[in-house]
Amino acid sequence: MNALPSNSLNTIKAYVPIDSTLATSGQPTEAEFREIAAAGFRTVLNLALPTSPGALPDERATVQTLGMNYAHLPVPFEAPQWEHFQRFEHEMRQRAGTAVWIHCAMNYRVSAFLAVHRVRNQGWTRDNALAELRKVWLPDAVWTEWIETCLNASSEASAPSAPSPAA
Repeated sequence: MNALPSNSLNTIKAYVPIDSTLATSGQPTEAEFREIAAAGFRTVLNLALPTSPGALPDERATVQTLGMNYAHLPVPFEAPQWEHFQRFEHEMRQRAGTAVWIHCAMNYRVSAFLAVHRVRNQGWTRDNALAELRKVWLPDAVWTEWIETCLNASSEASAPSAPSPAA
């Protein structure tokens, strides 16, 4: 079942509808998760930390109670790693063809992960993917380096050099 457009989703922090089976945002509230489920989304991927602003005390239970699947892939904002992207790619492959909502605290992590995913897996050009990313935010030095690391890694790479946190 494909997710259906809903005007109520427009009020979710940093909401970006991608297509009928994918949307991204910042941290939804419990009430907003009800709207997400009602719109037909079947899986929630959360890239935020449990201590991120607005994090729900038990997001997994909230989402699963609404009948959606849940995967938590916490990514420290100051130190994203190649391994985080590998887990994200795995989850995206597992969820192919289903309606997926991906969020973090502000849609910054998600938009960066999606830009890399688009180039590596969907045939997007680097310029087009990064232009979409910049509609959400302008990555700092740590995230710019992480994006480049991931874009330049071969598909077989297990662990390219990770960006180090800014001093």
